[in-house]
Amino acid sequence: MGFLRDIGLPGVLVIVVAALLIFGPQKLPEVGSSLGKMITEFKKALNGETSKEDKNTEEK
Repeated sequence: MGFLRDIGLPGVLVIVVAALLIFGPQKLPEVGSSLGKMITEFKKALNGETSKEDKNTEEK
């Protein structure tokens, strides 16, 4: 993710302001939480780990 190093503070501020305008202040924490969960699951999938739900379906 080398391109993220070049963003800097002004770029981060533009992204935050755009997110506030698109989602609004009430919805932004929910969007952030969902994004964090999605990234976590993606990393687990890349590492070959399975979630509890996957293990339950494999046992049946």
